[in-house]
Amino acid sequence: YPADVYKRSKIHSVLDWHHSNLRRGPITIVQNSILAPVFRRPLNPEAVAEGEKILSAALSKTESFWLDDNRPFLLGENQPSIADLILVCDIMQVKLVGETDWNRLLGPYKKVQQWIENTRNATNPHFDELHKVLKELKEKLQN
Repeated sequence: YPADVYKRSKIHSVLDWHHSNLRRGPITIVQNSILAPVFRRPLNPEAVAEGEKILSAALSKTESFWLDDNRPFLLGENQPSIADLILVCDIMQVKLVGETDWNRLLGPYKKVQQWIENTRNATNPHFDELHKVLKELKEKLQN
């Protein structure tokens, strides 16, 4: 979280946008597919489809607006910020639905894929340790 007020305000703008846009996609997909049976709710393919539309629109906006420079992180920065970490973690939830869906949903967004990898590389080994929990959860849910 930068000391510079201007940079902080840019991060706040990303985080504000995130709550009403990007975050809604992955959480809708995961809640209505993978987690629904855990909470004794029926699968809801219509809600999943809506979540996929929301995610697609948000990933498109992420590529065209938030990743507008050729720099590796949001807002044209050379190192990850709290905004990068939060947004990437929400997108990583999509891994719960499986690699096929991950590839289908993220495949068209090469800049987003590179940004996720940049964030992973910049924060490892912590990134992999944290996301190992997602892998373990996925395995438990499949059983």
